[in-house]
Amino acid sequence: MGNYKSFGDTKIIPNFPKEKFQSLVKASAAYAADSAGIQKLWDSVGEVMYSLEKKLQQLGLGGNGITTYFSGNCDIPDAKLAQKFMDDKEISPYNTRLFKTCPADTGKPSYEIRLASGVNTAGKDIEGGEDVTKVLGDHEFQGTTFKVTRGDYSKLMKMVAENLQKAQEYAANENQVNMLGNYIKSFQCGSIPAHKNGSRYWIRDTTPIVETYIGFIESYRDPFGVRGEFEGFVAMVNKEMSTKFGALVAKATDLLPLLPWPADYEKDKFLRPDFTSLDVLTFAGSGIPAGINIPNYDDIRQDEGFKNVSLGNVLSAGYKDTKITFLSESDAELFKKWKLPSFEVQVGLHELLGHGSGKLFIKKEDGKLNFDPKKVKHTETGGEITSWYNAKETWDSKFCELASTYEECRAECVGIYLCGSEDVLRIFGHEGDTASDVMYVNWLNMVRAGLLGLEFYSPQTKTWRQAHMQGRYVILRVLLEAGGDLVTIKRTTGEDGKPDILISLDRSKIQSVGVPAIGKFLTKLQVYKSTADYTSGKKMYDCYSAVNDDSDPQFLSLRDVVLSRKQPRKMFVQCNTEIKDGTLSLKDYEASPVGLVQSFVDRFQGTTTDDILQELWDKDRVYF
Repeated sequence: MGNYKSFGDTKIIPNFPKEKFQSLVKASAAYAADSAGIQKLWDSVGEVMYSLEKKLQQLGLGGNGITTYFSGNCDIPDAKLAQKFMDDKEISPYNTRLFKTCPADTGKPSYEIRLASGVNTAGKDIEGGEDVTKVLGDHEFQGTTFKVTRGDYSKLMKMVAENLQKAQEYAANENQVNMLGNYIKSFQCGSIPAHKNGSRYWIRDTTPIVETYIGFIESYRDPFGVRGEFEGFVAMVNKEMSTKFGALVAKATDLLPLLPWPADYEKDKFLRPDFTSLDVLTFAGSGIPAGINIPNYDDIRQDEGFKNVSLGNVLSAGYKDTKITFLSESDAELFKKWKLPSFEVQVGLHELLGHGSGKLFIKKEDGKLNFDPKKVKHTETGGEITSWYNAKETWDSKFCELASTYEECRAECVGIYLCGSEDVLRIFGHEGDTASDVMYVNWLNMVRAGLLGLEFYSPQTKTWRQAHMQGRYVILRVLLEAGGDLVTIKRTTGEDGKPDILISLDRSKIQSVGVPAIGKFLTKLQVYKSTADYTSGKKMYDCYSAVNDDSDPQFLSLRDVVLSRKQPRKMFVQCNTEIKDGTLSLKDYEASPVGLVQSFVDRFQGTTTDDILQELWDKDRVYF
């Protein structure tokens, strides 16, 4: 992805002149050892690293930014057409990239869909990869030629598969053996169904001491919202905190009926998941989340189950020594005291009952609906249900670029809607005045996060660059719309004499004004999701996502103040493990930029991976 933020997708420009950066490179040990090779690398990235050309300022599709999920000549209409083709052929987009070519002789575009796999298109097939081989080759679809190939990132995918084969030797049980076996098959032949099978075994592997997951998982970085980023993690279970999450799971069937939508919009049966608090050893990806609800396959989550994971040491490390902006002195003191405990409650509810709730209405291949159309009524129209997902459609493929932020917003709404439950707060050890403070700070954190979210909006393109922060801004707009001075935003002057903002939440009105407003909005979110009503969902969500100065509090202007007072995001320094003389040891690093760099140097020893990445870029750069 280059020098782009993992949380916000805008370009990072080094904070010193290019000439000094070049001098630093030339003074390095690497340059002394291989001056020609390092000079070649610098020549290839020096200019573009500092470029502020409009298209290069952020990740995006078409004129809105740059991405390597699509060739540079692709735009939204190309992504939509390709999605229709993949839906028709039952090809999951998670492990794909899209390339468009327009031959000079015809001017008619054609498309190549590349599947990431260790085996290339001409390679020998692997047992179990028939779902891939049957779609390889040329296809005509709506007057356009599509070619499906595999072997994208083949050398890297082979390395992953080879190491997973080694890991199989140390599997603790048959579920782990089968899980890894299916992952190997998936990464070798490019099969998402194989990865889904591996995920099924992962779900069945409950309460492991060491937890791990790997694959093309989250789709936040794809401008179209359907292609996964390759990531993986290894973590150890925090038994004390996991006990609390286990108690929350046990209470889930009592809490689900408290959600505002009718029972017909809830899953037919709550599939009790494994919910653990983990201390991360390593998380490989562009960013490290605080919690995860996986797998992301809708059919598995709805019919077979899922796992919830809270990353405890990420939570605790992420909120150390953070300056608190835009709150009164009294609110800031409460915020500082209860931010982490309240966020633990929010993460638990967000992952378990947010992402884990709600039913998708589906018309199966045999023509049968998974709901009773005579009984179920549309909450907004009062009429019959007239839309649903067809058998080949998924939540991601139907809502595309809207899916991630819409779902994160829905899960966040569930969290604040239920966090006032005495039963929930008691599970986490909070009662009486403490419980009240925890609930208040959770709501306060949400409205403040909505304001902070303005950092991740691009006025030039009128687009949002981060799914969670867009969702929190939407919630802030909903609460402001609720009226009653539940939330107030005032322009002030800071102690430094510069423009500032004060955001306030009336805790006495959370239950009487805030909860009903979120309940009404949350119902609409769920109903449009259940009924596959992208048009209505997008219309509503876009309305709340708008950033302008048309009315108070003039968010577009407030964005300048937010940016002027933004705090740097935390950099997470990860440990490494090493084996010396047959003994496994943990290598820790200081919490500093030096420690961060050294951790990467120790993890990626040698140049094998670098050489492969350079080879891949040299081959593909013509498309970008």
